[in-house]
Amino acid sequence: MLLNLAPGPDIAFVLGRTVAGGRRAGFAAMFGIWTGAFGHVLAAAVGLSAILATSALACSLVKWAGAAYLIWLGIQALRSGGGRLVGDTEKRAENLPAVFRQAMLIPALNPKVAIFFLAFLPQFVVPGAGPVPAQLFLRGLLIIVTAAFIEPVLVIAGDRLTAALRSRPRLGAWLDRVLGGMLVALGVKLTSSKL
Repeated sequence: MLLNLAPGPDIAFVLGRTVAGGRRAGFAAMFGIWTGAFGHVLAAAVGLSAILATSALACSLVKWAGAAYLIWLGIQALRSGGGRLVGDTEKRAENLPAVFRQAMLIPALNPKVAIFFLAFLPQFVVPGAGPVPAQLFLRGLLIIVTAAFIEPVLVIAGDRLTAALRSRPRLGAWLDRVLGGMLVALGVKLTSSKL
């Protein structure tokens, strides 16, 4: 539960899309994040994450791609000039497949997620309890299942809060700037992190 409550680019993106496009966009982002994380669970279960963890070049490439993507998303929010997040969702429908794909890339392009699963999941492998890949897969899947108890609540609360903010366009402009600054900061932090 604590892992899923920890703020990071995934939660920022889900809340940002919720505020921008309403509940449907928030859920599309949430499912995209889960799909990207599920890819890392599969990779950890079959051992591909070990390759990423031991190859400095592969890890650096993924790290820089992920950082560039977060910074690009942040700059988009900063350049919006306000109203991007707290706009009229009736007039501007979100492209839900695009939101899903963007969200899926956030964990997929974050090598810290791969290394986390590779470092965290093996601690819970029980000798003799079954094939190791199956145990890793099950425990990784449980992290995503746990998110199903937290993130939908955040989407619904974010949607309700946005309804109250729609009458305050200046607040919407600041909200865009805060989200943009947060995504840029997370991208910069990713570039400077040692994996």
